[in-house]
Amino acid sequence: MTQKDCTPRRALAALALTTLLGAPALHAQEAPPAIDPAQFSACLSELKGTPAFRAISAATFAQHTGNLAADPSVLPLLNRQPEFTMPVWDYIAVLVDDERVADGRAAYAKWQGTLQKIEQQTGVAPHVVIGVWGVESNFGQNLGGRPLVQSLATLSCFGRRQAYFRGEFAAALRILQEGHIAPDKLVGSWAGAFGQTQFMPSTFFRSAVDFDGDGRRDIVDSVPDALASTAKFLQNAGYRRGEPWGFEVRLPPGLDTTDASRKAKRPIDAWRSAGLTLADGSPLPASLPSAGLMIPARGGPAFLVGRNFDTLYSYNASENYALAIAQLSNLVGGTGGSVAFVTPWPTDDPGLSRTQNRELQTLLLARGHDIGSADGMIGAKTREAIKAEQQRLGMKADGRAGQKLLAALRRA
Repeated sequence: MTQKDCTPRRALAALALTTLLGAPALHAQEAPPAIDPAQFSACLSELKGTPAFRAISAATFAQHTGNLAADPSVLPLLNRQPEFTMPVWDYIAVLVDDERVADGRAAYAKWQGTLQKIEQQTGVAPHVVIGVWGVESNFGQNLGGRPLVQSLATLSCFGRRQAYFRGEFAAALRILQEGHIAPDKLVGSWAGAFGQTQFMPSTFFRSAVDFDGDGRRDIVDSVPDALASTAKFLQNAGYRRGEPWGFEVRLPPGLDTTDASRKAKRPIDAWRSAGLTLADGSPLPASLPSAGLMIPARGGPAFLVGRNFDTLYSYNASENYALAIAQLSNLVGGTGGSVAFVTPWPTDDPGLSRTQNRELQTLLLARGHDIGSADGMIGAKTREAIKAEQQRLGMKADGRAGQKLLAALRRA
């Protein structure tokens, strides 16, 4: 999801996972607040006369808000922090698995001609665009289902950061007014992200392009428009043609990494002098002029990352998110063979792929847990079932789906 200023960016960075994996577990079941319809109607009437809505005609505003009811369920999501904090090895395991790599390579092959034209215009490598597409919506398979106008209207009138959401609400109405997206297609996340690569409405007007030449910037149903718009966003963020995002590295013994930061960039020659090599021991390449050292988990893989990694981070402010895109893009582009990094994560209980999640859910269903279908999305019901099985097995009952639990249930 692209945004410049929204609800806390770490919370929004989890939206890609929320869409692909299911709702996060929460501290408490917070009931949506009661909303007075008259108060909501009065707020909407007041909004249409404000500067943010100056470009929206009275007819457009009336058409899309005349019978609109608020959606109270979006308001608790503004403040909820996940109870289940996903370790980086779980995050990467489920977003960059063999299944997604295969789907990404198929998508790359299908849209190769379009991607090459996009690269000619923007400089953004095709496999990087595919990486964003795969992480944001699983190549268009998971777009979210909340009506944007309803969600953004509610957030414009109630809760925190109303000023921000009013701008996004006005932008959503402008999208409809100009006919870029049909009303029934303008659906997405609770916070207003939509389309194949999950743009906020204001981002749509900064970066969306009509690449298929039909006169509309349709990032929902037009894959060429969506992919070109993604590349345009990365180009605007400073993407450098022909430069890698970075690479996994091996650290020399005794290197002080206390102040390691992707922001503290140094020339590659300086990193060579400090004793860093690629993860396989070969010399650092000259394809990246400068880089910062990023260590997502102490004792785990380390990375030198450059300016293009920063553009991925700007798409959605999470280093883990950017790393997932970077690794997926490597694998789709053929520069990596295994979904795992060379250096293992510092855990004795690695995360599960989506195939393994489905197997886990199948085993839970077989034990009588009412979790719905085995869809690979670890939501609240699945986590409750996991906790019950962890307690039965004498394991820490934290609701986490990991290799140890899967192995125990297989044996059982």
